[in-house]
Amino acid sequence: MKFTLKDYQDEAVRDVLVNLRKARKRWREDGDKHAFSLTATTGAGKTVMAAAAFEALFHGDDNYEFEADPGAVVIWFSDDPSLNEQTRFRLLEASDRLEFTDLVVVQNTFNRERFEPGKVYFLNTQKLGKKSLLVRGFDPEEAYAQSGEPFPEMRPDLRSHTIWDTIQNTIEDPSLTLYLALDEAHRGMGNPSEAAKKDKSTIVKRLINGTGSVPAIPVVLGISATVERFNASIVGAEGRSILPNIVVDSAKVQESGLLKDTIILDIPDEVGQFDTVLVRRATGKIKESSDAWADYTKQQNTGEVVKPLMVLQVPNTPDPNEIGRALDTIFQQWPELTHEAIAHVFGDHTNQTFGGHTVPYISPERVQDSSWVRVLIAKDAISTGWDCPRAEVLVSFRPAKDRTHITQLMGRMVRTPLARRIPGNDRLNSVDCLLPFFDTKSVEAVADSLMKGGDDGDTTLLGRRVLINPKEMTPDPSVPESVWEKFLLLPSQSLPQRGANPVKRLTALAHELAWDGLLSGAGKIAHAEMHKVLDAIQTRYAKEIAIARETVLTVEGKSLTAVLKTKSKSFNDFWEDADYVVIEDAYRRAARILSPDLSRTYAEYLAANNTDADSSEDALMEAHADIAALGLVTNVKTCLDADADTLAKAWLEKFRVQIKGLSDERQEAYRLIKGMSTEPGEIDLAKPKSWIVATTALEVNGSKTPLPTYKQHMLCDENGMFPAEMNEWEIAVLETETKRQGFQTWYRNPARSSQDSLGVAYTENNQVKIVRPDFIFFSTQLDGTFAVDIVDPHGTQLSDALPKLQGLASYAEIHATVYRRVDVVAKVGDKLRVLDLTDSAVRKEVARANDAKSLYEGTFASDY
Repeated sequence: MKFTLKDYQDEAVRDVLVNLRKARKRWREDGDKHAFSLTATTGAGKTVMAAAAFEALFHGDDNYEFEADPGAVVIWFSDDPSLNEQTRFRLLEASDRLEFTDLVVVQNTFNRERFEPGKVYFLNTQKLGKKSLLVRGFDPEEAYAQSGEPFPEMRPDLRSHTIWDTIQNTIEDPSLTLYLALDEAHRGMGNPSEAAKKDKSTIVKRLINGTGSVPAIPVVLGISATVERFNASIVGAEGRSILPNIVVDSAKVQESGLLKDTIILDIPDEVGQFDTVLVRRATGKIKESSDAWADYTKQQNTGEVVKPLMVLQVPNTPDPNEIGRALDTIFQQWPELTHEAIAHVFGDHTNQTFGGHTVPYISPERVQDSSWVRVLIAKDAISTGWDCPRAEVLVSFRPAKDRTHITQLMGRMVRTPLARRIPGNDRLNSVDCLLPFFDTKSVEAVADSLMKGGDDGDTTLLGRRVLINPKEMTPDPSVPESVWEKFLLLPSQSLPQRGANPVKRLTALAHELAWDGLLSGAGKIAHAEMHKVLDAIQTRYAKEIAIARETVLTVEGKSLTAVLKTKSKSFNDFWEDADYVVIEDAYRRAARILSPDLSRTYAEYLAANNTDADSSEDALMEAHADIAALGLVTNVKTCLDADADTLAKAWLEKFRVQIKGLSDERQEAYRLIKGMSTEPGEIDLAKPKSWIVATTALEVNGSKTPLPTYKQHMLCDENGMFPAEMNEWEIAVLETETKRQGFQTWYRNPARSSQDSLGVAYTENNQVKIVRPDFIFFSTQLDGTFAVDIVDPHGTQLSDALPKLQGLASYAEIHATVYRRVDVVAKVGDKLRVLDLTDSAVRKEVARANDAKSLYEGTFASDY
């Protein structure tokens, strides 16, 4: 893969391959057909995950311990040829093992007896319709019914094979395995009662269930944000088993930084015609965004500038003059914009005239890479399947009744332009939507939908915010720089990674250190250190390894002796020396356990130092046998991983200061490496530069109430104030802390996953999670230095109350020198009570407690 997969993507690919392996095996052995789905919210990178799965399917993958299927053929099916083309481009962009010729768009001229293995064939609904040149009236069900006729039916257009013939021949070929990937599987499936009415639904079900003489496709993978209809249709399919669906945790997607954190909805405060007012405001936003990206690129010295895009969404039957007036407003507000920077994606694909402006057509899949397009006019054709991460501002002329179209389009605009979160900058991590014809109630419905991903999902995206008419906050100039320096040294924690490989982590770290010129030849140094570790392991476990080596070099079996005269049978054991193939197979298995790359270099190292071998080939085989034996000894991997982890941590600490001086993009690479751990890792905080925060609270009756504002927050508006919606406990804590002697400033720790949010790991039901304490306070001490206090109002009624307390207690113990106080506050009766987690006696009591409430009621807590 050209891309490094996110943690959740790697987990999903691993699970997909497990299902594909099971499905292939059962199809080959028993003829059983299977189906399952990969479900992930919009923007999770489903195509990237598919690319990794296809690479392994065609070529195998040692990291996933997956053997290639030499007869694998994939049909990628959607209901839109332009989406297929976009997917094909993305697969090529993501994969370094899928060639251009491996991704075949099935055109009307396609005519083959069967599909070729090792290829992905792109089909869409229209290609299988009765009027398609690939079919041209041929109906497999009718042909099957007429199969007893004396004369064979002539194929359409004198073709030797229709596309249905090709599918049938591929399925029936014992050397091939046909896989069907249904893109956006929730679209076009239909309910059983609708199947006869919708041709595309019928076509999809024919592929899944078979039709006439054409058998059902053996393995079906649905790829979508929501797959309820797909699942319902699969359940109704005869003779098809369901494998466990792979559902990607939406919280992990949001946490990854691939999606924008904040969606800003702007609506008029009054009722009336405000389209030109909000178009002017939208133009100001896109100009600000353009300047912000230009400044960021200059600061980071990254070269390529993100050029954000504004989308004008119009009804399906728009008034050209209204669009023309909107364009007039845009050009007045943005005089630097040229007429060549405008395009549309209307369905008729011709130049359009809007007022005095002639606007050319551009296909949706080209918009993202056509940086000259800065304003895009669209209807609803791009509401599904279209992606443009640089689209950052949307003005919708749709009426309130069309909110579904708006949420669908917003769902396509949430990807971050650089596929990562910009540290501490809400302005560059947000997308704006301006709704001239919406009222508060309708906007709330849009907000609710966007919080669930905008694709009819039912899971709230934790970490995403939808704000209505918010305001920007920037660092308070009165906060001393020394406070910010203290803030940046606070240790935050990250979630562990399932299946993390310490050796792989070390290798990745070495690559990055060498890339940035921090450690020349880091890869060779890392492997040389690991070779020493393996040498030491060979000495330490010499006896166990010797036994394992005999196992590798000997093939055990049984021979059957049958005596016909006495009709007796006997089994006798036999042993034979292993040949090259057996040793290599054992070596590959060991390499998957230890690390394919390290195993290769260690084999070369052993061979180079083997002076007794007759030839270099013999020396290498001896080395492979040694490594195969290492893979059979349980303690080897444990020791190797421990030493690799130790070296990686040492390097991260040694080069910490230099890494902090790199660009955001390069720092993010190291941040990901820190997260490649089976234990919660420590990551640095980033200084927040721009926060977008709510300024009003929406009441149940639809009215808006201004939020209270507070002084001395580390980020504020132009008047030095910070708006915040807080409950009674939080207000009491803030009032108490700001009155303490020496108080300097306070920080409302963001509840979402971002580089400027301090996280603490805790374990609940054997699953590691992250709690984000509410407040961080900075105070001046008598010696002039700054003390840091964490104060977290912490309820006791929820099931995670005690695990969070225990996680905070462990954090306080590890970082005892960093914080003056780590106070956790809860209300008991009519009093606020506090547990000081910097007290070792309190921590011990928290560790052995059975519930949180009793802790606050007991003697280890005090009145706050």
